[in-house]
Amino acid sequence: MRDALGLVTKSAQQMVAATIRTVFAQPDPAAAREQWRRVADTFRPRFARVAELMDEAEADVLAYLTFPAAHWRQIWSNNPLERLNKEVKRRTDVVGIFPNTAAVVRLVGCVLAEQHDEWQAARRYFSADSIAKLTPDKEVAPLPLLAAN
Repeated sequence: MRDALGLVTKSAQQMVAATIRTVFAQPDPAAAREQWRRVADTFRPRFARVAELMDEAEADVLAYLTFPAAHWRQIWSNNPLERLNKEVKRRTDVVGIFPNTAAVVRLVGCVLAEQHDEWQAARRYFSADSIAKLTPDKEVAPLPLLAAN
């Protein structure tokens, strides 16, 4: 979305964003792919670079459609990853200059382990039932919590 909005004027950004978001409101994969192409074709006369970008990015952006519909909302957004990167940045900015590479690895590793534990205990992103839809022939049990050393 950011790449597409960077190719249009400020005055057109809201319209372009709203039009692209219509793809994610589609009920099934076929409709989403059709809407993606329709949106790209709509942009061709006025925003040729955006249409070209959409043509190139279609497979990557619509990759979430291969998963069960219950997972789409979690998969199409990269907000959790951005939140994690923001937390790592916040923690490393406090230190400023690290004495060596091992110190960076230790700090970032601890931040990542802390986030992992938090997601394991409190913020289960996908339920066990939801994951079971990915592997219908196998029974999926909740993951055990990792014990702190």
